Amino acid sequence: MNDTSSILVAHCGASKVTREELMEIPVPERTRTHQPLSHYEIVEVLEEALSFRYLKVTRDEYAVSRDGMKMFGVMDLNYEFSGCRFSIGLRNSNDKSMRLALTAGYRVFVCDNMAFSGDFTPMFHKHTRSLELKDSISIAVDRIHRGFEPLKTQVEAMREQGLKDEEVKLIIYQAFLDRRIRGVPRHLLPMVHDIYFKPQHESFVPRNLWSLSNAFTSAFKKLAPVKQFEVTARLGAYLTDVQKGLKFKRELNFSPGGNVRPAGQLPEPSGLRHDEFEENFLREDFDEDDAAEDPYEEFDEYYDSEAEEELIEEYDRRIAA
Repeated sequence: MNDTSSILVAHCGASKVTREELMEIPVPERTRTHQPLSHYEIVEVLEEALSFRYLKVTRDEYAVSRDGMKMFGVMDLNYEFSGCRFSIGLRNSNDKSMRLALTAGYRVFVCDNMAFSGDFTPMFHKHTRSLELKDSISIAVDRIHRGFEPLKTQVEAMREQGLKDEEVKLIIYQAFLDRRIRGVPRHLLPMVHDIYFKPQHESFVPRNLWSLSNAFTSAFKKLAPVKQFEVTARLGAYLTDVQKGLKFKRELNFSPGGNVRPAGQLPEPSGLRHDEFEENFLREDFDEDDAAEDPYEEFDEYYDSEAEEELIEEYDRRIAA
């Protein structure tokens, strides 16, 4: 690795990088079973695939791990709706820790919040010699493009989904303390609470799921770039589950003769226990070829076990207030 690349990679863990800087990150040598992919090449191929569908990238940003092996990015598109702009999130790794994947998303104009409809969806192919990058990305872009209208409908439903204060507190509690959003730093819990109940923008004054979503994504801006992309994608999956749970609860409460749950209690997703839900839906397909050399994450930067009890006590005080 030359001096320029060394400086860039050291810088990557602390801030976002430009597309031009992605060009400077070296690509590891291929092996018999694994074909590393240039982060920059992926971005270029993705932009070309979008142009074939008359979608233009109006803004893009990227974050790379300190060793340059992992990359997350978001491309905002010339496709607007209701104060938002559609976007596509992407990720890639060259250390076998995760597959190349894309997801639909949007950017909120009033606060510049970045949001995704769900976690990243891996493409069909692993990083093998037989990978046809252009074909794989083209298929993925078609799938995401078809999902824009359902995503627009989902956002409108979030705006219409009013929330009781006790429901909001339960959703926040489950996200952080029940680990419904995997890897989210617990020290952000009080910030999400305060942003929701003391909104910084007039459009987030209504007590609804849209306001709560933006409270989460506003707080996530305090994270390091790579971590922000990771938990923002997981937030999308969590809020989709919450939205279904709230709908189910409303239907139970208003169904004649139905079994009414206590106020504020959300059903488990899709009729499964939480552990079953994670087992079936939150884990990506995995085989030995996908395993990283070091599969363990370092959580010291985000989690202080000694402060956990104080955090829970503080949140209980806020709930009681």
